[in-house]
Amino acid sequence: MAEPPGAPHRTTGSTLLHPLSGLLGIPLDQINFVACQLFALLAAFWFRIYLGPSHASSAVRHAFATLFGIYFAVFCFGWYSIHLFVLVMMNYGIMNMASIPNIHRYSFVVAMGYLTLCHISRIYIFHYGILTTDFSGPLMIITQKITTLACQLHDGIGRQAEELTAEQNRLAVKTRPSLLEYLSYLLNFMSIIAGPCSNYKDYIAFIEGRHVHMKLLEVNWKQKGYDRLPDPSPTGAVMYKLCITLVSLILFLTLTKNFPMAYIIDNEFLDKTPFLSRLGYLYVVTQAAKPKYYFAWTLADAVNNAAGYGFSGVDERGTFRWDLLSNLNIWNIETATSFKMYIENWNIQTAAWLKRVCYDRAPWYPTALTFILSALWHGIYPGYYFTFLTGILITLSARAIRNNCRHYFLSSVPLKIAYDVVTWVVTQLAVCYTVAPFVMLAVEPTIKFYKSMYFHMHILSILVLLVLPIRPQAHSIRKPQNQAVQNSVKSKDK
Repeated sequence: MAEPPGAPHRTTGSTLLHPLSGLLGIPLDQINFVACQLFALLAAFWFRIYLGPSHASSAVRHAFATLFGIYFAVFCFGWYSIHLFVLVMMNYGIMNMASIPNIHRYSFVVAMGYLTLCHISRIYIFHYGILTTDFSGPLMIITQKITTLACQLHDGIGRQAEELTAEQNRLAVKTRPSLLEYLSYLLNFMSIIAGPCSNYKDYIAFIEGRHVHMKLLEVNWKQKGYDRLPDPSPTGAVMYKLCITLVSLILFLTLTKNFPMAYIIDNEFLDKTPFLSRLGYLYVVTQAAKPKYYFAWTLADAVNNAAGYGFSGVDERGTFRWDLLSNLNIWNIETATSFKMYIENWNIQTAAWLKRVCYDRAPWYPTALTFILSALWHGIYPGYYFTFLTGILITLSARAIRNNCRHYFLSSVPLKIAYDVVTWVVTQLAVCYTVAPFVMLAVEPTIKFYKSMYFHMHILSILVLLVLPIRPQAHSIRKPQNQAVQNSVKSKDK
């Protein structure tokens, strides 16, 4: 929301671009964010070309990435950036002093606890109208990285290889990082402002120049038609993502402001609009709310790619892929035919973090605990909890429908098409219904919204869970990598 004319630039960040903010009618914090990301994009190209692994040592690359990241944080958030540095240094102390069996627990409690306290303080600051700078985004990313590294360090030093899954074994960290490596991983300029979270081993491999070769070896590049080890360039991927960023920005400036979410609970709108029309408008305003996320996450992905980070291998057509750090797949989101498919393609790196630190490690109720952690990580606005608790209910009911009904529609192409069309419509409307409180934030508008929708998704989900049998999930029978292999060998010997 733009500041009214003449309003003071209430920010703790730099005021250098305040004239531009006034000219465009866009809050100064958003101007600073975009300016830092565009400057980071240019710095990333320079970093790859002039400070590449063949031109500079790992220590120089770590130092450059860290110093620029610290500068961006101070430019955007001013003294609020102290929160980032305090959390980073507290957890560095934990990483070096805590026992390995407990390092992931202590790191998780401290990082999530500090983040939650900052969420609480920001709400009170907003309430009393002192400052409007939102520093929670970088703090949330750093929390993800701290807990990711702690869990992977615990896996690498505190657990036996046969206790780990294949992914945990691949990402396990065998030695504690140095201070420079630690600061670089958490505060580098490519991800300090908008992320995304990445795995520590991937980041260190990137800094040391092993990142691309490591991914090529994983996919066996010789079988992809190359007679020598290729040297893929990220330029094409960066240009493509910048085009998506530009389109998203245009949609944000045109659609988002013209279709506010608040209108769906306007009294006049509710009185004059029939239920089906309200559902249709709910879909429209939800679509209009997406471009800002598409813009921020795609630009952040482009920044990392421009630095040479984010290569994920070669696809079946022999095309180089730069989606290791991608946070969304727009096509899969807009064409999702299941709640699960939608979630898996939205905020991908956060979903991966939740899976690695919570879902894969939870001894019971992994789905519920994962949704609760996601809500706590996002903040303490009541709307977040309405969204994620509703998400639990809809996820379980969607899973029950798919497991019990989908196979009946696979016998012919027309049936499959009909099934896909119906599930697409239901999925998109279910997502809209679920995320509306996330945007509204407060209790009163959320309850008003649910009443206007007659709580239909809640009621239908409960009925589905009461009627359809729930099959056990793979989580309850998940086995470590080596145990699964041993069991397979034993079965063959019988």
